[in-house]
Amino acid sequence: MQPPRALWVPFPLGRPLGKADDAPFQQSVIQAALNLLHRQTGPVLEDYPHDAPAIDNETPATCPVSFATKTSEPASWKTRLSREIGELAPWYELGRRRRGGRSLVGIADASPQQNIQLLGEQLDNQALPTDFVWLKRAVEDIKAYYFEAMTAQPGDYDRETIHKQFWRDTQFGAAVLSLYRQLQNSDDDRQKMIARILAPREAIGAATGPLKEKKT
Repeated sequence: MQPPRALWVPFPLGRPLGKADDAPFQQSVIQAALNLLHRQTGPVLEDYPHDAPAIDNETPATCPVSFATKTSEPASWKTRLSREIGELAPWYELGRRRRGGRSLVGIADASPQQNIQLLGEQLDNQALPTDFVWLKRAVEDIKAYYFEAMTAQPGDYDRETIHKQFWRDTQFGAAVLSLYRQLQNSDDDRQKMIARILAPREAIGAATGPLKEKKT
């Protein structure tokens, strides 16, 4: 799109101003964006420095999916990713039935299962994807598949906990972070931009430590 002024915010997709009903925080985001108009030259791409306030939830539901660390993981990314999404399939189907057939999955041309295998092959071959449109759609589709599976049981889910578990405990989260690091270390500004799209700042922070104690 190449806008002359852009503020990059680290909030989840669909929440460009951060936490809902938090007027002061939302106003600060809008003000930061408007302040970019004072820059004399462009284009300008600036990071918003603050994360959204945490959402209070006294009774978060328990994620139905367990991502236990195994001591003998296969070396192949493709094998690990294919197995993991296969284990999620029953939970995804249960969640979709509970929502009356509605799902956010479907923006990519191929299925999440096909795309995750292709992504695994590229990681195994140490080849960075060159089709960034495909990459963005594939990653968003697979993420939607995971989150819908992870919230399959009825109840109000703590978004913060679910996101931390996704980025810390899943093979796919690890795969996206691996891609992020490769793209972020590139000399190509476009690849660095794609890295930001793949893994927002809160995801990088969520992956810095274990959500729970893991056995080695």
